[in-house]
Amino acid sequence: MHLIWVVLIGFLAGLAARILTPGRGPRGFVLTAVLGIVGSLAATLLGQALGWYRPGQSAGFVGAVLGAVILLALYHLATRRD
Repeated sequence: MHLIWVVLIGFLAGLAARILTPGRGPRGFVLTAVLGIVGSLAATLLGQALGWYRPGQSAGFVGAVLGAVILLALYHLATRRD
């Protein structure tokens, strides 16, 4: 059941990140969910490294969205055409 919640929250965070970030990004359910899940993991690891979260505590939905927005912005920078 935990895995289903992770995928659902990751998908919603990925959708929110795609809405907040302009430009064309990765499309599809799987890529959107992966974007949100990886964004959540990145926000959790960064938050734990900075002391915002205790070990074992996750970033939450807002942190997942912010992490996904940062990842999507990095994606746009890496695939930008001059």
